[in-house]
Amino acid sequence: MVRLHLNLMLLLVTVICALSVVNANHQARKLFVALGAEQKHMRDLETEWGQLQLEQSTWAANVRVETLAREKLGMKRPTAGEVMSAGALMAAPASPIAQTKAKPAR
Repeated sequence: MVRLHLNLMLLLVTVICALSVVNANHQARKLFVALGAEQKHMRDLETEWGQLQLEQSTWAANVRVETLAREKLGMKRPTAGEVMSAGALMAAPASPIAQTKAKPAR
């Protein structure tokens, strides 16, 4: 009788262990499939990032910005007499006379 109970307990433990192994394998397969999907998503995002960087470099090209500034905003390059350095502006005290002579930026 004791042997029968021991055999039944061992059988029950074996079945539980077998079911645990099956469940663990199933979970591992699900996680592996999810990993593959996330890796594909990561590659897609890296491709999109590269395309966005290329697009940004195109939109921010110096020639394009200069053309838009000239055509749409009416900007022009300053002449040599209109150019002042920031260091010269910082060193000179701003007097009311100098302020009235300064041309407004257009």
